[in-house]
This record gives sequence, C-alpha cells and structure tokens, in this order.
Amino acid sequence: MKSLLLTSLLAGTAFVRAFAADPAPAPAADPLAALAAKPLYQFTELEVGAYLAHLHAAEPDLRQRIVHLARKNLGQPYELYLLGEMPFETYDPQPLYCLGKSDCLVFTEHTLAMALTSDWTGFMRLLQRIRYRDGQIGVVTRNHFTETDWNPSNRWLARDVTAELAGPRAVKFDEKIDRTRFLKNRYKLTVSIPVEDHRDTFFPYADAPTLAAQLQDGDIIEVVRGVVKKGAPANDIFGGSAWIGHVGLVAHGPDGTLHIIHSSEPKVREEPLTAFIARETAHNAERDAAGKPRLLGFKFLRLEADPLANLRQLDGPDAPRVTLPGGGRL
Repeated sequence: MKSLLLTSLLAGTAFVRAFAADPAPAPAADPLAALAAKPLYQFTELEVGAYLAHLHAAEPDLRQRIVHLARKNLGQPYELYLLGEMPFETYDPQPLYCLGKSDCLVFTEHTLAMALTSDWTGFMRLLQRIRYRDGQIGVVTRNHFTETDWNPSNRWLARDVTAELAGPRAVKFDEKIDRTRFLKNRYKLTVSIPVEDHRDTFFPYADAPTLAAQLQDGDIIEVVRGVVKKGAPANDIFGGSAWIGHVGLVAHGPDGTLHIIHSSEPKVREEPLTAFIARETAHNAERDAAGKPRLLGFKFLRLEADPLANLRQLDGPDAPRVTLPGGGRL
C-alpha cells in the first residue's frame, strides 16, 4: 500500500512538472485573418460564404464592398468564355460559376453578385439573376449582348448615365442585333428571334478621364469598340459597326484619379483609365488601315442606391427569382 501511494505521488509530481514546463496551448488561428491575407480567387466555396458574411457585417456601403472584392481579386488569371449552363443544359458545357479564373464579364458579374449578398446561396442566386434575362437560366436567355441584353435586364442594379455625362459630346451609334444568327453560329441552335435595330451613345475616350469627380466607386465602365474608316475622325463609324467589347468597374486611386478594375489578358488588374486608353490607342493608325476594331469610347452605368429593393419590386418578396430550364425554381 505504501509503495502504491509513493508511486502515485511520484507520477502526479511528474505530471505537474511536465504541465508547468510546457507552454499554454496556442489559441486557435483566426480564420478570417487567414482569409484576409488570401486572394479571393484562391477561396473555396465555403470560404467565400464565410468571407461575405463578415464583409457584409463590417462594411455597410455597397460601393465599398464592390471595390474591396474587386481589389481582393487582383491577379486572378484570365480566360475567355468561362461560363455556360452545365449541368442544366449541354449547349455550352461550361459551369454556372468560376472562382479561380475570369474574363471581363465573369469578373464583373461575380464581383457585383458577391457584394450584394452575405452568403454563398445568395451569391449563386444573384449571379444567375444578373447573367440571365429575368433570371431564366438557359443559353437562349443568357445576356449575350451587353447593350441590348445585359443593360436592360439589370436595370434594377445600374442605370445608363452615358448621355447625361456626355451632353453634346455624346456620339451616337447604331447596331443590328441578330440573335438568331449568333445562336446558330455559336451554339448550333435553331431559333427565330427578330433582328433588333439598336441605337445607343458613347462618351469619346479622349475626354473620359475628366469624369473622375462625376463617377463613383462601383459604377460600371463599358468599353465601346468599332471599325473606323481610314483617315476619318473617330466618330465616323464605318457601317454603324460599334459595340461593347469589354467591361470593368470604376474605382478611384489614392489621389482621386479615375481607375478601371477589369479582367484582361493575362490577369485582373487595376490601372488609371489614362493608362488603359494609352495602351488601347497605341496602334490606332495601323488598326484603321487594316479595318480592325479599336477603342472608340465608353458607356457608364451608375450603380443604383438600393438594387435589392428595386429587384423585389420586379421579382416579388422572394427575390431574386431564378428559374431553371423546364420551369423549376432555384
């Protein structure tokens, strides 16, 4: 009995000494701190949901959430034509979302949808409401043409302010939107949709940097390109062939200069609009001589003050309304 007691006491003493010698257990790492140091394009779906919940609570200003998320995706690799309707349709075998890569529209849509919600499910639903006319998922109802599909379909989110910003400097252009031909050539789909004659305006690129004080963080920049007759002024658009060929988001630098954040080969970048214009127009003479499209100007969309309230007026209290092919609800 005495021997057993001594053994027990010695064992207890050894345990106490060992406990005293070891440092206290390190506190668990803060998962949000780890996410704050990580690029958004490296997030998992679970991490996106957690980060959106944190960001929504910490930053009440929608515009600042947009710019924050856009900058958190700087460096995201670029790849064109990333998204389709899989697994719901097979015409375009790409998936409905992509976190690791982007093209200009994927980057802009994902950033806006994330900024508007506080969880993964909300992001996915809003993304489809932004991508598709009236939220109806399908290759035919996808907003393929920015000026005639995306802008009208997302009038709840942003409104076109190009004409009011440009005033007498506005340049008019015309387009013929042939969706039947487009869907046949791109997806081998046979549909019958009347050709749309579209009239629009853009702001000449040379004057665009002067709008720094009039544009707001989170506004949308749409880049208008087209073919210009050799030796003609920039507003003499050959055959009315101008179109929106690129899109990005407005931000301001520390000194107030106007920046564009956009996805372009090889990755997402932020740059002064003057730098973007200089690069785009460096070879205008050669492009005009060859009959190739080049930068003509910009359209600007002003983010609405309360997009989700606008969307509830369109979709009802359960907005966003998202419908699957065949009629089911997402």
